Amino acid sequence: MRIARLKTAQGPRTVRVEGTTFVPIGDPFAAFEAGVIPADEGDAITGVLLAPCVPTVVVGIAQNGPDHASPVQAWLKSPRTVTASGAPVRLRRDAGVTVAEAEVAVVIGRDTTGLTVETAHEYVLGITAVNDLSSPDRAAFDPRNFESKSGQGYTPLGPWIDSALSIDDDLPMRLSDDGEVRAETSSNRLPMSLRECLAYVAGWTTLGPGDVVMMGAPFSQAPVRPGETVEVVVAGLRLTTPTS
Repeated sequence: MRIARLKTAQGPRTVRVEGTTFVPIGDPFAAFEAGVIPADEGDAITGVLLAPCVPTVVVGIAQNGPDHASPVQAWLKSPRTVTASGAPVRLRRDAGVTVAEAEVAVVIGRDTTGLTVETAHEYVLGITAVNDLSSPDRAAFDPRNFESKSGQGYTPLGPWIDSALSIDDDLPMRLSDDGEVRAETSSNRLPMSLRECLAYVAGWTTLGPGDVVMMGAPFSQAPVRPGETVEVVVAGLRLTTPTS
């Protein structure tokens, strides 16, 4: 199932996506906890896509390739930086170069207490795409990533969650800028598997429904300038970010 959120005249609604049709559904996280498929709640509706979930916690995995000294390290990004596919983002002018990164985002379906490498799939609602925008020049002043990752709208997420995709799939990733392909890779090039990363994070902190783990950018980053449109495609999930 493809799960999205829409901005409507009646407020945000959770929907399932069928082609170009949006059908309201019940709470997908409650349904996931109960082991059922969320039921339809009315006829098709229209609206503007929002980010597909509202995370309380956004975790980034710092693993951009096998040359890293440590195979995995996690850091936190403010959930207030999350924005929707298609939403314009103004790049900071005071932080050096802005870099876009195409990444797999795992959306947690339930409390991760008890999550292990072997059971990680039992806690995952689905996969979505994320563009981890950052200002890496700030790392010289702030090695903890707060400044480089905190730009307004610097976590475009979406356009929806695909619950049919698995953390065991080799998920292809492509980063384009104004239609020019800048990077192509896949999740199999990550030094640690998605399962191992989830177990690492869950071993230190408890995640909950709607939280997001960004799985790192294995050779899938490129600089972006104001006025360019960035497109991230993860396993067919197409996330677009116009910049200014």
